[in-house]
Amino acid sequence: MTEQASVGGKSTHWPAPFAPGPVDATVYVPASKSLTNRYLVLAALADGPSRLRAPLHSRDSVLMIDALRALGARVEETPGEGRFGPDLLVTPIEQDRELGETRVDCGLAGTVMRFVPPLAALCTGTVTFDGDPQARKRPMGSTIDALRGLGIRLEDGGNRSLPFTLAASGGVDGGHLVIDAGASSQFVSALLLVGARFGNGLHLEHSGQSVPSLDHVAMTVAVLRSVGVEVDDSRQNHWVVRPGLIRAFDVTVEQDLSNAGPFLAAALATKGTVRIPGWPEETTQVGDKWRSILAQLGATVSYENGTLTVTGGPEITGAQLADTSELAPTTAALCALAGSESRLTGIAHLRGHETDRLAALVAEINALGGDAEETDDGLIIRPRPLHGGVFHSYEDHRMATAGAIIGLAVEGVEVEDIGTTAKTMPEFPRLWQHLFETSVRQSEAGAL
Repeated sequence: MTEQASVGGKSTHWPAPFAPGPVDATVYVPASKSLTNRYLVLAALADGPSRLRAPLHSRDSVLMIDALRALGARVEETPGEGRFGPDLLVTPIEQDRELGETRVDCGLAGTVMRFVPPLAALCTGTVTFDGDPQARKRPMGSTIDALRGLGIRLEDGGNRSLPFTLAASGGVDGGHLVIDAGASSQFVSALLLVGARFGNGLHLEHSGQSVPSLDHVAMTVAVLRSVGVEVDDSRQNHWVVRPGLIRAFDVTVEQDLSNAGPFLAAALATKGTVRIPGWPEETTQVGDKWRSILAQLGATVSYENGTLTVTGGPEITGAQLADTSELAPTTAALCALAGSESRLTGIAHLRGHETDRLAALVAEINALGGDAEETDDGLIIRPRPLHGGVFHSYEDHRMATAGAIIGLAVEGVEVEDIGTTAKTMPEFPRLWQHLFETSVRQSEAGAL
C-alpha cells in the first residue's frame, strides 16, 4: 500500500485498509505536537540554549521552527535516541535583534498563528503573518484584539484574521489584559507562554463564556512552571504570570496521546488489541482521556509498567461523552460503528478548527450510510449500517484518520488526501499499514 498515489500531479484517493480479522499490535507514535511547539516557543525565549529530545517532526513543528528562525532563533538538528527523528538544539533569540521586515508562514497550524505573534511583539521590526487559504477562516480575533490591547500596532485590513502585519518595538509592558478566549484555549496559552518576558508580567483575564479545552491551558501552565516561570491560576478565568527569566532546559517530549487515539480505536473497530508502550503515568495531555472514553465505548483498558493496552469488546457501545475536544473525530468514527446511539457534547469550538469538524463529520458519516446530526454544541450519532465510499479529509489530519478507522471495519472506504496527516504525524500511513498486517496475520492464523 502506498501512502498517496499521484496521477497527473494530483493526489488520488487512498484505499483504507479493511481488516479481515482483529488487530494485535504494539505501536509507538511520534511526540506530542502540543508539547513540542510549546517547548520550542519557550526555548526561543529562554536564558540559554535548550534541547528537545525525541521531538515531533511534522508540518506543524517545521512551521514553528521556521517561524522562530525568522525571528532570530537558531534551531539545529542533532542526533538523538528518538524513533522518529533527531533532537533539536535551540539557541534563543537575541533580545536586541533587529528584524527589519520579515514574514511568517503559519500554514494551517493554530499554534503558529496564535503562539508566535505575541513572541514577535518582543522583537524589533515588522512581521507579516499569513498561512494556507483555510487558515484565513480560523478564529484569530482574540489574538489580534490582545495584541492591540498590549499596545502593539497591527494592520489586519479590518478582518480580524490572517493575513496581518504587526510593528514590534522591542518590548511589551504587559499588565492586566482582558480577552474573550471562548473560541480557542490557544488564545490563553499564546499569551501565557510569553508573559514572563513582559515588563510587568501578565494578568490575563478571560471574559465571556467558558474556555474550551482547558486541559491545554493546564498543559501550558505546567510547562511554564517546569522552566521556572511563576504562574498563579488559583482564580477561575484569571492567570497571573510574574515577570522573570525563562530557564533553559533539556527535556524529552512525551509521545502524542491524541495521535495514539486512532491506533487504540483500531482495537475496538476490529475487536482486537493494541498496546502503546511509554504511556506516561501522569500527564497534562488531553489524550490521556482515551482511558475513560474507550472504556465507555465497550473496550477493556489496562495500564501496566508504562504500557496502555486496549482490547475491543464484542461490539462498540454508544455513550454520552462530554468535552472530547480534539479527540472528537476519532470518537465520532467509533460511534458511527457502534450498536447504540451516542451523544458528544461540549465541542462547539470544533467548528473553528482546521475545518468545521462537526459539519464535516456529519457529512462524511452520512455519505457512507450513517445517521449523524449536529446539535448546538456537538453531535448525535445513531446506529446504521455503513457502506464503502469516499471519506473526504477537508485538509484536516483528524478527519483523515477518522476515515481510516471506519475503513478498518467497512470495506471499500477511500480517504481523500491521506497525506494531510503529515500535519502532526507523517508516519501515519506506514504505522496504519502495520496494524493492517497484524490483522491479516491474525485472520490467516485463524483459518489454519
